[in-house]
Amino acid sequence: MATRRTFIKNSALAMGGVVFSNEVLATVSLPMSGRAMGVQLFTFFNEIDADVVGTLKKIAAVGYTEIESAFSKKGGYYGMKPKEFASMLKDMGLSWKSHHVLGAPFKMPPGAKLPMGTDGKPMVIPPMKNLRDNMQELVDEVAEGGVPYLVCANTPINTIDDIKNSIDVLNKTGDIVKKAELTFAYHNHDAEFNAVDGQLPYDMFLTQVDANLMKMELDLAWAIKGGKDPVEIFAKNPGRFPLWHVKDLSKDFQKIEPIGNGFIDFKRIFANASTAGMKHFFVEHDMPANPLQSITTSFANLKKLV
Repeated sequence: MATRRTFIKNSALAMGGVVFSNEVLATVSLPMSGRAMGVQLFTFFNEIDADVVGTLKKIAAVGYTEIESAFSKKGGYYGMKPKEFASMLKDMGLSWKSHHVLGAPFKMPPGAKLPMGTDGKPMVIPPMKNLRDNMQELVDEVAEGGVPYLVCANTPINTIDDIKNSIDVLNKTGDIVKKAELTFAYHNHDAEFNAVDGQLPYDMFLTQVDANLMKMELDLAWAIKGGKDPVEIFAKNPGRFPLWHVKDLSKDFQKIEPIGNGFIDFKRIFANASTAGMKHFFVEHDMPANPLQSITTSFANLKKLV
């Protein structure tokens, strides 16, 4: 299954001995038609850089009004400065709510290869800034763009030392983000629910990073794939989940699906939005064959399911 985490880990670039890596609810009572629906732009990773304006116009035409950005093959904010990208979104009636960044860089594993582009050649991807090495710069850029949420999309968690180092970075980032009067959050994959020396990385993040400094962006599907019930996670940590990622899964957990084409019970999860403290949710589909078709299906089905 092609995922953001796999992509980031396999996209690490070594340059000059330095390793770089590429990587709404106000209340539950409102009808779905009255809630803003967002898209995580990683869904369009393989095509957005060829036509940023055209891609965003297509997203807006479906009915989405909120955007969460991610890394771009062009570097920066899809080849733009933060204010420039924010202005373009505003002109299209889109609201830039959140931006994903890397926590700490991943080292290129032995034998790993860069992902292939549509031309059949290895992708040329600019080095991606990360919170460990570029913390203040990334916070300043998000603040410049007027983006209320900065999210750590991924960070090394293979060993206890990895996790402890990541926790240090997350706590420091949360402090800087709070001083900038923004909100910091952590986004999970399923790996955070796999035990490392008898401990779950996700539980360590919840308990060892100050809740006043870091909220969570729960990726519902990855949590379920990791063997966890989002509703139970919300109940144990009420109010800590202002952001959600919404995608569906096949019954065998091997394929990401547009919302409504898989098995996840979104009615039950969305009924607990107030417990979670959810403010915004973003539809995402990692590396889909047809991104526009996928988010169109998800938009229509979400309206029916929730």
